[in-house]
Amino acid sequence: MPTYYTEEHEWIAIEGDTATVGITDFAQGQLGDVVFVEVPESGAELVKGAEAAVVESVKAASDIYAPVSGSVTEGNEALVDDPALVNSSAEEEGWFFRMTLSDTQELEGLMNAKAYKAFCDSQ
Repeated sequence: MPTYYTEEHEWIAIEGDTATVGITDFAQGQLGDVVFVEVPESGAELVKGAEAAVVESVKAASDIYAPVSGSVTEGNEALVDDPALVNSSAEEEGWFFRMTLSDTQELEGLMNAKAYKAFCDSQ
């Protein structure tokens, strides 16, 4: 399952034409303790680069952007009850939403893990 990263610190894991999206461990570390998460509704149509979700921490509120265009199939309701999952498991249990991709070519502009690590190191 390939995983890609954005400059806004979202990750997207691809399995067939389905993708799981969340924020990176780097991003949750910058945010601090997450206290609230708003995930998109199933059926929501997302456009690459547009706001898809919201995360609030003790430090700040941030928008989460769609790394690619597509249709939301599921929001992670576990985050509503336990937003701290983003801190404890940002790239596993703390995922934000799942979606079907409308254009797999949009993945081409995203970073792989090595490029993302270099990007973070340069911040």
